[in-house]
Parts: sequence; structure tokens; C-alpha cells
Amino acid sequence: MKKLLATTGLALLSLTAAAQAEGKLSIYHWFEYIPQELLDKFSEEYDVEVTMDTFDSNEALLAALKAGKLGSYDVAVPGDYMVKILNSEGMLDTFEASELSNFGNIQDQWVDVAFDPGRKSSIPYQWGSTSFSVNRDVFDGSIDSLSVIFDPPEELKGKINVLDTAGETLTLASLYLGIPQCTSDRDQLKELNALVQKAKASWASFGSDVAKDVLVSGDAAAGMIWSGFSAKARAEGANIEYAFPKEGMIVWMDNVVLLKDAPNRDNALKFMNFLLEPENAAAVTNYAQYTAGVKGADEFLDPEVKNSPESNPPADQNGVFVEACPEEVQVLYDAIWTNLKK
Repeated sequence: MKKLLATTGLALLSLTAAAQAEGKLSIYHWFEYIPQELLDKFSEEYDVEVTMDTFDSNEALLAALKAGKLGSYDVAVPGDYMVKILNSEGMLDTFEASELSNFGNIQDQWVDVAFDPGRKSSIPYQWGSTSFSVNRDVFDGSIDSLSVIFDPPEELKGKINVLDTAGETLTLASLYLGIPQCTSDRDQLKELNALVQKAKASWASFGSDVAKDVLVSGDAAAGMIWSGFSAKARAEGANIEYAFPKEGMIVWMDNVVLLKDAPNRDNALKFMNFLLEPENAAAVTNYAQYTAGVKGADEFLDPEVKNSPESNPPADQNGVFVEACPEEVQVLYDAIWTNLKK
């Protein structure tokens, strides 16, 4: 697990700067998802020493916190459904809107969200979609269906990377089959298990942190991918196209949450407020190539980011959030995933 350290300019020259700092901030974040320059900016502005550990899936985040990391970090950046799960597990602290002077910068549609009504424990970070991209040098056929991943054409068999995330992979598979998320119907669960087991024979790899790199290198000719990663892969020269499948795609929002027993609660709130500044939110978007949920961020966006095809789906494109299943249903999906990863 990589660790980043954001310091003030003074800290680069003085071994005693850490002792002079007003405090610390410990972040648990996705990989490749925030520019170091922005961490440096916060560190310098507030004279706070920032450390960051990274994870590669919502499930990995949950597992780490359950394994004893709760109380080690101040903030984390879970996806929408994981916010709900963390809250149900008693892992989140709450705050009042009045504690964040920039709370009013949250776009209206992202304030009263189902996974955190009224935003009592979280703020929006970035939102985007999960679908798949295909190398057009390898396959020039239609990519309007999730069949490209779950019943692929001959040209792509053995050349597909799948995200190593149970929630997203099984949700896309459910969309392809036309069955509900979090179903408890045994026949539907058997159908889901059979689909992914059969499809696995055509997949080359499971990988989230490498989802972009394998398309750039050519190690994979197609792959499930987050919209921003697809845009980055194109920018790095991969001749890929991002798909908008007729069965639907996943829409998600990542959020900064205040963790229970945060050792530096005040600095956590300062950081959350800092990220709600339009210019800072746009800095994340320009780096990660997703979309901010903050008013006024658009004016600071790079044109190529603002106009990327990944961020501008067709008007009639169906998108769904990953659902947080009841515990008695989730164990069934966990069993399908564990079986798939054997």
C-alpha cells in the first residue's frame, strides 16, 4: 500500500517542521484519485501534515476498517452504497452543515441522497460511470451491449480485464440478465452464477488498479473500466472507445466521509470544506477526469475534460446505482463472488 506525504515548503527544508505543524490529517483514499499538488496546497494553507493510504475497491475499504483500521484515519472516500454500509456498521461520525462554511456549494441534487440523507456524514467528491472500453484496433464491431463482457465475440476472448470489485461486476452482470440487484430468488442467483462462471473462461484478468494500464499496454483488448480511467487511457494513446450499453451502466458517486473516532476531527472538517471550494473540486476533476458535485467547478475545468465522450453519455442512457443488499442477501452474493475468484 503506497503512502503519500503532503508537506509545506518549509517541511522540505526543515526536519523540525512536523513538530511545528498545527496538526495532522490521515486519509484513506482510492489510488490515483487526487493530485499531490492539491494535498500540498491544503497542507500549506492550514499547516497540517497529511498522510494518505490507498485502497482499490469499496470492499477492501470495508475489510480494512473492520480489521482494526477504524480510528486510524480521519476521512475515507467510499462509493455511494458503501457510505450506507459504513453507516449501518456504526463506522461514521456526523457533523452539522454549519460546521462547513462551503456546505452550500454542494449541487442541489447531491444534498439529500438516499445513502446519506441531508449529508450528515459525507460530502460529494466525484461522480462518474462504470462500463467497458474496447480497443478499436482489435474489434470494430458493435459495443452497444454488455454481451461484449459476458458473452464476448471471438476477437476478444481471452483479452478482457474485469474490475476486481464484486459490487460493480455483479451489478453489470445483473443488468445484462435483466434481473434485480439484491435478488433473493434462487433461480435468478443460479443464473447469475452460471453467467459469470461461463464468462470467466473468456476473461484474461481481474484488476482494478491496472484497468487503465492494460488497455494502454495492449495486454487487454477490452475491459470493464471507470469513465475517468477510460478517458485517461485515451489520453495516453490507447485507441479505445467507451461503451454505453443498451442494458444500462453503473452510475456512482464517491464521497468523503467523516470516520468515527477520527483522531483529527477538526482537520478532517477543514479538509472536507477545502474540497467544496469550486477551484479545488475542479482540480480533482481535471486530474481524475470524472465530474464534481460542486457548484461553480465547471468554470475551472480543462476543455478536454469537460467535453470528453466518457463524461457526456447519450441523453437516454440508463444508469443505476449499486445497491447495498440486506445482510441475508449479501452473503449469497459474497458466495458467488468467492466462487468466481477461485
